[in-house]
Amino acid sequence: MYKNRAENGVNNLCGKKIKELRQNLPEKTSQRKFAHMLQLAGLNIDKNAVQRIENGKRFVTDIELKVIAKVLKVSCDFLLEE
Repeated sequence: MYKNRAENGVNNLCGKKIKELRQNLPEKTSQRKFAHMLQLAGLNIDKNAVQRIENGKRFVTDIELKVIAKVLKVSCDFLLEE
């Protein structure tokens, strides 16, 4: 049977890295502020979605991953590295 979760049970590979990068941005960036940054980049997402992504409880689409990578100024590949 096909499973669409990582081996550790999370729903995405990038959440942990997204959280680390967000917390290390030059200006203190809360999940709410990060969600606003993503909205300005054209991604309709709220603070709760950011929280669920970072905790591995929400899937991330390729479209979302591309915008998140752009806002964090990293590559999609970097976000997907384990």
